[in-house]
Amino acid sequence: MKLILTHEVTGLGTPGDVVEVKDGYGRNFLLPRNLATPWTKGAEKQIDVIRKARKAREIASLDDAKAVKQSLEARTVAFAARAGRGGRLFGAITPADVAQAVSAAGGPSIDKRKVEILQPIKTTGTHKALVRLHADVSATVTIDVVEATA
Repeated sequence: MKLILTHEVTGLGTPGDVVEVKDGYGRNFLLPRNLATPWTKGAEKQIDVIRKARKAREIASLDDAKAVKQSLEARTVAFAARAGRGGRLFGAITPADVAQAVSAAGGPSIDKRKVEILQPIKTTGTHKALVRLHADVSATVTIDVVEATA
């Protein structure tokens, strides 16, 4: 199945890329989540629009990305979340929560789609999240989750 990616998919490509995937992966994962659209001959114009939008959102240069990386890695993002016995959270910390907390803590505004949480954050303590800033630059954000007081 030939598809056009509309969002970045780790291990597959970036928005605007034309990829060839197995039918089940495209039909059951990529298309229902609006991560891709079917490829057609008339879709070349759509690819150009997607690429222009991606360039507008991206950090322009490698030096800027490295500066943002240093800024992100220098700070710790704190969350206060409701938790039960043993520090287990009621819910989880999502990439959107991380992006919002970084901005609230005085950091640069980052797109929630650029945040990758490798293991779901469902307990109190210190966790790590990866933020893809540029094709060659990724930053690791430290997340400190504490139990919220009533």
